[in-house]
Amino acid sequence: MSSLGSILDRTPVDAIGDVLGRMQEIDAALPPTDGIACFNKLYMTVTANVIDAETKGTFISNGFLTTLDVAFGNLYFAALRALDMGAPTPRAWAPLFSARAAQGIAPLQFAFAGMNAHINRDLPVGLVQAFTKLGVEMERPSPQSQDFDRVNAVLASTEAEMRDRYFTPLMEQLHRHFDGVDDVVANWSVQEARAAAWVNGVALWHLRAHPSLSADYLDALDGMVGFAGRGLLVPLGHP
Repeated sequence: MSSLGSILDRTPVDAIGDVLGRMQEIDAALPPTDGIACFNKLYMTVTANVIDAETKGTFISNGFLTTLDVAFGNLYFAALRALDMGAPTPRAWAPLFSARAAQGIAPLQFAFAGMNAHINRDLPVGLVQAFTKLGVEMERPSPQSQDFDRVNAVLASTEAEMRDRYFTPLMEQLHRHFDGVDDVVANWSVQEARAAAWVNGVALWHLRAHPSLSADYLDALDGMVGFAGRGLLVPLGHP
């Protein structure tokens, strides 16, 4: 069992506070240069900021984002648990998992590769799970879609903090050794990815009555997201 095994044994979770708690444990368990740790640190901070925004009354749909964030977080934990157990993982996650210890890849690349997998592949699935649990139709306009869009502002402010808060001084020092990393991630947009995730979620929502077709759709999406992830992890230097 890896250093994550005992943490992942306590997943899936039922509360947003436990999602954040497991991420904090993962952060403490992994070395800061691990590619998974780079993504986890970003995701952990985003989750904390969303919880803070919800506490401040930023969102209008009671319970939607909490339900979504729990479903979303559990998909991440499930991918990690599959990796830890040596089981097949979603193809969207394969580039990050296979390159997590690779030399020549900047911390920021690892972070964005994780975001690519989690938003483009997992978020559509999480949306379907959340709307199904709440018994609410997935549609626009709606209070749920408005709150979904309002998260973009939280993500934008979190991205702005990235270089100052996410990485330790060691990580920041490593980041400076990689020329061209900003060019690699410049064409990847969190907001565009979330917009596409909503559309793919709607497609999966309407395919619920057709399990085979739904599985085929997700499999194709999984493969495309994995392909994009490999492009984000092109080695750029030597730390």
